[in-house]
Amino acid sequence: MKAIVISSYGAPEVLRVTDLPDPVPGQGEVLIRVRAFGLNHAEAYMRAGAWGEVAAVPGIECVGQVEADPSGRFAPGDRVVAILGGMGRTRNGSYAELVTVPAANVAAVNSSLAWAELASVPEVYATAWYGLFDNLDLRPGQRVLVRGATSSLGQAAVNLAVDHGARVLATTRNPAHAPLLRELGAEDVLIDDGDLAAQINDKITTPVDAAFDLVGNNVLRDTLATVRPRGRVCQAGFLGGFEPVRDFDPLADLPTGVQLSFFGSAFVLGGPEFPLAGVPLDAIYAKVEAGTFPAKPVRVFRFDEIVEAHRVMEAGDALGKMAVTVG
Repeated sequence: MKAIVISSYGAPEVLRVTDLPDPVPGQGEVLIRVRAFGLNHAEAYMRAGAWGEVAAVPGIECVGQVEADPSGRFAPGDRVVAILGGMGRTRNGSYAELVTVPAANVAAVNSSLAWAELASVPEVYATAWYGLFDNLDLRPGQRVLVRGATSSLGQAAVNLAVDHGARVLATTRNPAHAPLLRELGAEDVLIDDGDLAAQINDKITTPVDAAFDLVGNNVLRDTLATVRPRGRVCQAGFLGGFEPVRDFDPLADLPTGVQLSFFGSAFVLGGPEFPLAGVPLDAIYAKVEAGTFPAKPVRVFRFDEIVEAHRVMEAGDALGKMAVTVG
């Protein structure tokens, strides 16, 4: 099979198309013929070596058709999505014509969307779903801050929160991107200058009940100060980099009663505590088909354009999810 491998850790140019033996599914695994996969910042971190030693073939999600399932749960030709389950991190991932995935991380797809359109949904919507409705326990009518909202994960979170009846306060560092967030349904948009707590105190009259932070450690203290007493904060991204929060002191930095949590989809999604079945993928795809969720890919690359795809992803100019078609 054709596969894209990390020849050495570094810039996008280290990604090489090569031939590898076809994988064989073991017990509890599904062999999938990959038709398309979404691009994720996690894959850039893995490629660069920021997450230590990882599998040779990157890719944490894909859509495609079942080639073989020893358990008999899926039939050959079934359309499926697969998310994580160690893909790209502890086992070869989806940047390939074929991939084996733990069965718990595979779900049937009932949608007429094209492969690239299907591939733009799984990882970001599953992560946003668990972050918003499990970690944050977001309720209709509550106000939620989505920090880093122009990212593909941020846009998925805005779409889900608005559809749920929440009031969304979205952020971007670029004023030119504010109209996009308003089109997605954000009630208010703030330009992130690193001191959102002060802006919210000055401009927002309704308390913020919950914050979904995709920027990460370098703004954590500030994000904690944006929510009301007994509010919730969920960190689910590292758009601001991996530098740890220096000298974090819960006594000084964690407001009394505010609950802080983390959702690391790369480590738990598809496991018994966060099953893939807990994400209503069919309902989400139906809303993408209907245009309720503007989640179709903003750009689609061919398999042999993977280096350019990673360059565009790292430049941060795409303003949405990108996908790669295979074959």
